[in-house]
Amino acid sequence: MPRNFTFGSVMFNAGLFRISTTRVLGPLLQIMLLIALLPRTALADAPLNYLVTYGIRAQSISRLAWFTTSVSILVILIVTGLLLAGIGRRRDVPAPSLPGEAVVERPQGGARWIYIGVSITTIVLFVTMIWTFVTLADTTKEPGAAAVRLQVTGHQWWWEVRYLADDPSQEFLTANEIHIPVGKVVEIKLGTADVIHSFWVPTLAGKTDLIPGQENRTWIEAERQGVYRGQCGEYCGEQHAHMGLQVVASTAEEYERWRTEQLQSAASNLSGSAQQGQNIFTTNCGICHTVRGTMAGGVVGPDLTHLMSRRTIGAATLPNNQGGLAAWLADPQHFKPGNLMPRLDLSGPKMALVREYVKSLK
Repeated sequence: MPRNFTFGSVMFNAGLFRISTTRVLGPLLQIMLLIALLPRTALADAPLNYLVTYGIRAQSISRLAWFTTSVSILVILIVTGLLLAGIGRRRDVPAPSLPGEAVVERPQGGARWIYIGVSITTIVLFVTMIWTFVTLADTTKEPGAAAVRLQVTGHQWWWEVRYLADDPSQEFLTANEIHIPVGKVVEIKLGTADVIHSFWVPTLAGKTDLIPGQENRTWIEAERQGVYRGQCGEYCGEQHAHMGLQVVASTAEEYERWRTEQLQSAASNLSGSAQQGQNIFTTNCGICHTVRGTMAGGVVGPDLTHLMSRRTIGAATLPNNQGGLAAWLADPQHFKPGNLMPRLDLSGPKMALVREYVKSLK
């Protein structure tokens, strides 16, 4: 039979506590087991994953994260188990001498457990502190010679990416998507056009802030091909959560082919409808956006010369497909309220022509 016991003025049932313990700890243990057994590739494909990494700078961070996460879970399990055991333990204590007086039991050797607990906690915290210092040292190491140099500027709420070169004619602008060759060091200069942002691609590196009036530097290196999600890591306003980016790591040959294509101006041999759409685009959008090789030369918004070669629209807010493009052009404020792109006051036929032109920007 389950035992009843009292804690203050509340009566509990020990059998119910055993059931509750199973219901609470059981799912937690199952989740831990599931994480441990998941293939590394499955974890790596999760958005913004920092527990499985593919960059030299991120690996030391992930090891520390696994350690602190394991210690935290272990502490939760131990404290929960001791708490439930203490509540369920029945003691025969004398009745209080005065009504309402709490009876305090001081068993022999009780202080010993306090000393043991404090000692274990001190050791764990000391190890965590030393490990943290080692990780900080690892993440601030200077890289070797950079194969690619970038200037990344944060805007509310998108990323401007300039590929630097000794020859200015070999430089170009893109937005919200960074292409890099696998196994090569990529140096990144960071700046901001407005408020504080933070450049964070957790699978490849830790966070580095973008501070007004100051240039910070970071570097990344991918060990394998893939697409890695990044995110602004510092709250920067209403659409902070929709300030994402993607890093595409490919072979050196694929990267050079992509770079060569990005250096080209927009296509000039347009069909009749696309040509009409270009005229409407230049009049309505050219004041904010640049399309190299055309009259559109705005600098407020992202460079759209090769927009359709990107995987997403609106800083990883929508997929860059026919539906996403149509939705974004029709009402960008619906998806990112407060962003600087207004809703275009165009008729249906004119909007269709603009879409035809934008789809030619490959």
